[in-house]
Amino acid sequence: MAGFESLTACAATGFLVSFVALFILLKSWNRRLSTRTAEFHHASASNQAPISRFGGAALAAAFATVLCLPSNFRFGFQSDHLFWVIGGASLAMFGLGFWDDLRTLGAKRKLAGQILIASAAYFSGLGIHMFKVPVFEHVTDLGFYAWPVTVFWLVAMTNLVNLIDGVDGLAGGIALMVMILLLAVGSGTGMVPQIAAGTAGALLAFLRFNFPPAKIYLGDGGAYFLGFLIGSLTICNSQKGTVVAALIAPLFVLALPILDTTLALLRRALNGLPLFRPDQRHLHHRLLQSGISRQSVTLGAYVFTAYFLGLGLLAFCWSGQYLALAFGGAMAAVLLLAFRFRFSREWFNISSVLGNALRARAEINYAMAHSRWLALEGERGGSIQGICEDTAMVARRLGFIRMRIQFEKDETVWKLSSCPNLESCAKEKEDEERPVVQVGVGACRSYVFRHQLPGQPSCFIELQTPNLNLATAARCPIDPSDRRRLIGPSKFRIVSEVLAEGWAKSITEWHHRNQLPIQLAGPTPRMASAPRFPTADAALPAT
Repeated sequence: MAGFESLTACAATGFLVSFVALFILLKSWNRRLSTRTAEFHHASASNQAPISRFGGAALAAAFATVLCLPSNFRFGFQSDHLFWVIGGASLAMFGLGFWDDLRTLGAKRKLAGQILIASAAYFSGLGIHMFKVPVFEHVTDLGFYAWPVTVFWLVAMTNLVNLIDGVDGLAGGIALMVMILLLAVGSGTGMVPQIAAGTAGALLAFLRFNFPPAKIYLGDGGAYFLGFLIGSLTICNSQKGTVVAALIAPLFVLALPILDTTLALLRRALNGLPLFRPDQRHLHHRLLQSGISRQSVTLGAYVFTAYFLGLGLLAFCWSGQYLALAFGGAMAAVLLLAFRFRFSREWFNISSVLGNALRARAEINYAMAHSRWLALEGERGGSIQGICEDTAMVARRLGFIRMRIQFEKDETVWKLSSCPNLESCAKEKEDEERPVVQVGVGACRSYVFRHQLPGQPSCFIELQTPNLNLATAARCPIDPSDRRRLIGPSKFRIVSEVLAEGWAKSITEWHHRNQLPIQLAGPTPRMASAPRFPTADAALPAT
């Protein structure tokens, strides 16, 4: 059994190596090292400068150092073959994510790489070969299915951590609690407490720089590394491959990412979006949009995870005998919080959710096609002015009536449709800092969506919807039968995100290729109209 002094030495080593590595990374980071295109899934502060995504490198360095402690200092840990399999595979998964941080690989390539690394770990001896249902004594030999089950577990854990890495300090804090749980339940298995203690120390140092407002991010490299390591240690800690309470207990700590991932996959499937496409509809994004600060969201997630950490410890101590009671406590907490917020109460109206999603699928797919075309425009040359004009054309086709693009030294507003309340709506929005706001005068119910250009605090795009109040739609000269009005504000937000993502990718690609300032060439008028398509009045039939 690992002694307290040995575990303390591992934790201190992990903390020291991670802290020093993070300090060096922050001092030497060059934003030009990464050529990743823009993304909208990380909810950083709108006034933040570009932030390094290489925080995972410090965690990997601390992990590699801790791996060498048994042979160098003889702390009493047993370094068997499985010990080095976990170490090598975890660092390989970090390398895959770090590669994506430097050069975007794409979802399919990353998934293929994850499956390859997980398969290599399985054939090297790390696997779930038997399954034991808690409470019952029957043990099932998985046989051939041990390979796909092991790969699914490792890949799922890898992506769980990556999907919740959207708010400063969230993924790192939850991973720290998982390591604390593994340290508690794996005290007699040799290598598990050593790795868990060293990683916990490294995470403490990382959270010093990652807690809101963050100075450095995990990146895909750090998220993949932590997720795969958690999955590997839970397999190793599950009593020679038998899935018992030691494997189930960490699932309680990961309740928040599991819930968030499940809702994200269902939401994307209903809306016709790619399952692995990043978006801004995760639970932490919705909480931020409801007006809660980043610090409060992160601390609230810590409290929520700590509660489930206690349930996980009880599940392990009870050896799964009272697993139903633990699940009951977990569901009670989830339902209590679900009714606490307005956006989560809407989930229980299943018929409305399904109906709205089916009506919006065609429009969202139409927006995705235009977004992909717009992103390719940045690779063909042209100018910032041309990209913005193309964006205005797409925005009008998607049903928006006004578009505003703000660069550091330029601002242009495109009037895409005539609306009596348009000017007053725009004026009301001038000093509004929230990314979504309802504007309008009288019965006009219009929404403005703002999306910042990642890495450029002073650059953003705003898109305004038409009047979404069907009872008074005739007050705006938009065809009342236009099906786009029926998709509602939440679906208009998805369409705006898709369009803004294509715009951001095009602008970023143009900037990286030309190495020129992001600004409109020449003098720019305050109010412009999109010149590449007819006005809305000309498109309407004569009456």
